[in-house]
Amino acid sequence: MRFTVTAAMLLALAGPLAHSAARAETPADPAERARIKAIVREVLKEDPELVLEALQTLEAREHDAADAKSAKIVSQYRDQIEHDPSDPVAGNPKGDVTVVEFFDFRCPYCKQVADDMFRTVQEDGKVRLILKDLPILGRDSVTASRAALASIGQGKYLAFHHALIAERGPLDEATVLRIAGTVGLDTARLKADMAKPEIEQRIKRNVALAHALDLRGTPAFVIGDALIPGAIDADTLKAAIKKARGG
Repeated sequence: MRFTVTAAMLLALAGPLAHSAARAETPADPAERARIKAIVREVLKEDPELVLEALQTLEAREHDAADAKSAKIVSQYRDQIEHDPSDPVAGNPKGDVTVVEFFDFRCPYCKQVADDMFRTVQEDGKVRLILKDLPILGRDSVTASRAALASIGQGKYLAFHHALIAERGPLDEATVLRIAGTVGLDTARLKADMAKPEIEQRIKRNVALAHALDLRGTPAFVIGDALIPGAIDADTLKAAIKKARGG
């Protein structure tokens, strides 16, 4: 009886995806249906933890299904995610695990996770970190991303990245160029390079990839086969890296 009731509850709780299956297994006889409902009510009175068990089982199934879907999408776009030669790379370029972050310089959650992310990568020593500019928060975000990507030509991307992430004020062009000067960039050259079409193409590729991965905001991470949306702390990042290593 316990297995039967739990299975019935799972069908009831699973929503639209299980609706047709529930209808197929529901007795047509009203008297029989009433009898089953009475049994369910009685069992739940005796053992209300069945509801929790059913919810936990359903949640686990949904989580597994979401993980499988993410792994399939990541596998499909692996080369674009991890092997775009124009992407800035930090950490160990020959690391055994690749962490990819989609970020926006104006995103407060990206700013929040930055220190933990870079510290974890440095302490691990075997992580390859790819930084994908995804300017989704307006014109200033695009300006900051254009400038950051343009700074690659002067070999100053990481220093500039850290400075832009640390900035808590607006990131209009004047502010971005001021910050660029503080990290030793030639601001006249930077401004000219920001207008180059290849900079715009890099951003467009990142936006298209984010859409393909169904990313809804920043930050978002790809670590191994896992696609992790939202801000994560150091422990979560370390656990994801360990899992990607097969640990």
